[in-house]
Amino acid sequence: MEMQYLGLSYLAAGLGAGLVVIGAALGIGRLASGAIEGMARQPELSGDLRTAMIIAAALIEGFTFFALVITFMLAIQKPMAVPGMEKPAEKPAAEEAK
Repeated sequence: MEMQYLGLSYLAAGLGAGLVVIGAALGIGRLASGAIEGMARQPELSGDLRTAMIIAAALIEGFTFFALVITFMLAIQKPMAVPGMEKPAEKPAAEEAK
């Protein structure tokens, strides 16, 4: 039972990490796309747009690293007991002989 739980936690961590990275990549891609389009339309504001883009990208990456750390912490945590799945108590040898 413990091995199955461990395998599922690794699978969930892999899926979670994949979703986090895909979300961050989409967010930073849209951010850069919008900033470059804004710079093309108004070149005089390119410095301000670049600064705002870098700050926003840093915040997205910070959140991404935090989510990845949480995902992997959940993957390596000690398995918890599942209610109803406990092993039955063993009977003492004296009772089995009767």
